[in-house]
Amino acid sequence: MPRLFTALEIPRDAALSLSLLRGGLPGARWVDVENYHLTLRFFGDVEGHVADEIANALDRVRRHSFSLTLSGVGQFGGRKPHSIWAGVAASPDLSALHAEIERICQRLGLPADPRKFAPHVTLARLKNVSPEAVATYLSARGNFATVPFRVGRFVLMSSRDSIGGGPYVIEEAWPLSGAEPGRGQAAAGVAHEMPRYIR
Repeated sequence: MPRLFTALEIPRDAALSLSLLRGGLPGARWVDVENYHLTLRFFGDVEGHVADEIANALDRVRRHSFSLTLSGVGQFGGRKPHSIWAGVAASPDLSALHAEIERICQRLGLPADPRKFAPHVTLARLKNVSPEAVATYLSARGNFATVPFRVGRFVLMSSRDSIGGGPYVIEEAWPLSGAEPGRGQAAAGVAHEMPRYIR
């Protein structure tokens, strides 16, 4: 059964900037550039009818497009680091979008996400990499930041259980108002013509 989550896509220029962070950390398993994304809300393994309920509810989200900047790098795991990520500059619009999706989940009776929302893009997964090596890697890249980019839509993604995550598939997309035609709205319009998620 695939895992579902809502996410923001990372545009090409920002993904290129992220790709320059690859390397320099032996033992890291780097995420493929085409699989970069920012998770908004993880749903996990859900049945087809629940996925349909989620997609129908997300149809009611009404938010404006907004600007986002990826900034800084860090790690999850503390003394046993298990992943490297790029962070996100503070964004009230991103927080508001996440909060609205979370309210939808509550109305649907879905379990609350036990993790605090910490927006990030996963760059690498680690196994048996020393905290010292991770600290050295991070200290050399602490001033990382992308040029701001416009978020024109959010998507519902699925993934199969695999080593390192991915490949990810966009199941449906919802435009944010004010998005440039051909970027968020046109692409999202195609997604709305697709059948609901019934795998």
